[in-house]
Amino acid sequence: MSLIPNFLNRRSNVFDPFSLDVWDPFEGFPQLSSLSNFPSETSSFAAAKVDWKETPNAHVFKADVPGLKREEVKVEIEEGRVLQISGERSQEQEEKSDTWHRVERSSGRFSRRFRLPENAKVEEVKAAMENGVLTVTVPKEEVKRPDVRPIQISG
Repeated sequence: MSLIPNFLNRRSNVFDPFSLDVWDPFEGFPQLSSLSNFPSETSSFAAAKVDWKETPNAHVFKADVPGLKREEVKVEIEEGRVLQISGERSQEQEEKSDTWHRVERSSGRFSRRFRLPENAKVEEVKAAMENGVLTVTVPKEEVKRPDVRPIQISG
């Protein structure tokens, strides 16, 4: 049992040097935009969920981007070692004759950034999308082991 509680079921670690996520103190609260007539730029979609796992050969990122087409998602390497996954879901066009009873699907922009470790081969990043899940694979360089040679001890 941890002495530090996991606030709002966040899976990220505030002490993780590779995470560039910004803590949002209002995460999990009802959106204020639902209380007003003004649309909000940010929405629950703005926080696209991403899993990051490390295998012996690569770092693998999986992002949930349901309903987006391949052309609506961008994967970029910035500043040498920062992986950025971003995109935008357009809001549906409203017809004057339509009456909306509930709007739960979100729209808007999202962007997630991750600082990649030194062993990442940023020139060989690959991305694929299937069934609303974006998979980004960043291969790892082999760890060079130091050359060790034994020294005879004379006596």
